[in-house]
Amino acid sequence: MSTLNYKHLHYFWVVAQEGSITRAAERLDVAVQTISGQLSLLERQLGKALFNSQGRGLVLSDAGRLALGYADQIFQLGDALVDALESSDSESTLRLRAGITDGIPKLLAYRLLSSVTSMPAEVRLICEEGEFEPLLADLALHRLDVVLTDRAAPVGGNLKVFSTRLGDFETGLFGNSALVERYKQDFPHSLNGAPMLLPTRHNALRGRIDRWLEQGNIRPKIVAEFEDSALLTTFGRGGLGLFPAPLALAEQVASQLDAIPLGAMPGVSEQIYAISNERRIRHPAIEVLCNASPQGAAEPRV
Repeated sequence: MSTLNYKHLHYFWVVAQEGSITRAAERLDVAVQTISGQLSLLERQLGKALFNSQGRGLVLSDAGRLALGYADQIFQLGDALVDALESSDSESTLRLRAGITDGIPKLLAYRLLSSVTSMPAEVRLICEEGEFEPLLADLALHRLDVVLTDRAAPVGGNLKVFSTRLGDFETGLFGNSALVERYKQDFPHSLNGAPMLLPTRHNALRGRIDRWLEQGNIRPKIVAEFEDSALLTTFGRGGLGLFPAPLALAEQVASQLDAIPLGAMPGVSEQIYAISNERRIRHPAIEVLCNASPQGAAEPRV
């Protein structure tokens, strides 16, 4: 197949959005015949009909729906390129585009990324939050420079990315003063029947908490489960139940969430990894992020 003509693809993209060649021509300020002719050339090149007629309009064929998904990504990425170049303050500004998975405590993400913002160089930090797999996909497409997550990158597959362990943060249970006062006596056995807020089982921390509870024969009342750690701590601040958080952040948890530690959970820790595209890290900000932790040691994942 010859090289794809992106002007033809753009015409297809606009027609798909408008549902009509006439409306697309008005939007693009070109002749109807121009769009119709170039759309025919694109269909001929791809060997597939991209539209079917329906009344006075057009609807996407199966091939058209598939092509539209790729076109959306192509032109959205193009817009992002223009925005990035236009919004660049100066050539000396260092940018770090960081993806942060939903399950990581936001206070912990701040603590780790603050090492970047304190660099001598002028740094612009761009953070995006989301689920593990979509963020890894964005990393592979170089839309992100690094992903902070609670697990190492998976072994195998087509992604060639590398994991650096940033830290292993001991975790405890926190709650408002009324809950801590009620359950502090005979901890952790006092947790039987205690209201608890936990991450869902998609989160690696949840498995460690479940094992700790099982080993201690502790059966709390699980009030709610959350994918998003920020939502979990919001409910915790409201006093709905006890919740896990890194003990090293007790001061910040107290000031921002009005919660105090009830007790530690031995063997339960929040493990944080930085995943990047490079085995030998060249991005200065990622290097600072990884070196800020004494546990930073690269683990290659192919």
